[in-house]
Amino acid sequence: MKKYVAGTLLEATKQADLNRVKKLLTNSTVQVDEVDHESNTALAIAVQKNDVQIAKVLIDHGADINYQNKISDSPYLYAGAQGRTEILAYMLEHSQPDEQIHNRFGGNALIPAAEKGHIDNVRLLLADGRENINHQNNFGYTALIEAVALRDGSETYQEIVRILLENGADQSIRDNDGKTALDYANQYNYVAIRALLIAYQ
Repeated sequence: MKKYVAGTLLEATKQADLNRVKKLLTNSTVQVDEVDHESNTALAIAVQKNDVQIAKVLIDHGADINYQNKISDSPYLYAGAQGRTEILAYMLEHSQPDEQIHNRFGGNALIPAAEKGHIDNVRLLLADGRENINHQNNFGYTALIEAVALRDGSETYQEIVRILLENGADQSIRDNDGKTALDYANQYNYVAIRALLIAYQ
């Protein structure tokens, strides 16, 4: 068998060449988790590009969903944070997220999913049950606090707050400034979110 040439899988993934990726993965000398200059694996690249088919093939061949690049993003954390819902669902079903791996802000996959308004990812992660809903990042933010403190109180975030509360988010937790989600709702006059928080107390 012809020896695998380093970097070929990364290049094929960047070019979204599914057939070439599949062919390369039949080579027993391929390094499925080789990295580029930013420590991105082929799977990380596929997730960034939201290339669902290549991501699935790589996962099926044992690609590490927890491998962190130079800025501490892993394919799993990135999928959660950036709304790559189909890829995230496949990871949860076919691989094993490492819940001890956090992003550069100390957050898990759920916190940025909530903060960025990715409702489907929030639902998916909570239904899976492995993420700690009350995990606090380096700023002391939980998913609940971040969804209130850093966003605009719109209907999307009202729904995310409701979902988090329904799933047992602890609204008594305070961030590094000593504030709760309700404190931020009061501060920004988010009337609907404040009503939700009070209703679930």
